[in-house]
Amino acid sequence: MHSRSLPVGIPKWEKYVRVLLCCLGFVLSVYALHVELSRENNPEYRAMCDLAESVSCSKVFTSRWGRGFGLVQLFVGKDSALNQPNSLLGIIFYTLQLGLGQIASSKAALLLVMMSCFSVVGSVYLAAILVLVLGDFCVVCVSTYIINFALLYTNLKRRTGLKGTLKKEKTG
Repeated sequence: MHSRSLPVGIPKWEKYVRVLLCCLGFVLSVYALHVELSRENNPEYRAMCDLAESVSCSKVFTSRWGRGFGLVQLFVGKDSALNQPNSLLGIIFYTLQLGLGQIASSKAALLLVMMSCFSVVGSVYLAAILVLVLGDFCVVCVSTYIINFALLYTNLKRRTGLKGTLKKEKTG
């Protein structure tokens, strides 16, 4: 057994799945930021993910809800430094998920689950905005929603595994 193996209780597949999900989420978030900034600089810019009138990621990214979930500007104004693109929040989120995922502690596992819960709530909210308000289908957005749900599942498995290991150590 090599020295970088995960503690007992953490599923073996978890490390690889986490890296894959976080890398995919990171790349999609960077691409979303690129599309948003390109569209802001050139309104004629057409992204690869703009497939049709109602299947347009750039329309979604440049909408009110593409920054601060459409909520931050209600409190601090549209041009506030606090009203950042959702894609930037995604970049931070996936980086933290990857980094914290390297720490095999119950505190890190709890933080991973809590962050994932927030991301899933945000995903459900943004999916509702996508369908009910914007009437659009964003391939990049939906892909990140799926990744966020998969990360929540992965983080719950880690937390459950670590809790089981701690209980065995206390009773054993």
